[in-house]
Amino acid sequence: MGEVTQKMLTQTLRSLEEDKLITRKVYPVVPPKVEYTITERGSKLIPIFAQLIDWGNEVAQQENATIE
Repeated sequence: MGEVTQKMLTQTLRSLEEDKLITRKVYPVVPPKVEYTITERGSKLIPIFAQLIDWGNEVAQQENATIE
């Protein structure tokens, strides 16, 4: 993966928060501290992502087997 800019990270986190996949907690300290936590809704996506990863690994193995 390439580098992630601060702007892109902020936009992505805001989008995930708007979709209620994560929550954001700001602590009133100096320097500023922000904590992100996955929500119950977001946690329900974990098995789906795991299946996608498994599928991707299978496809990659098949591609490698075809090339060799």
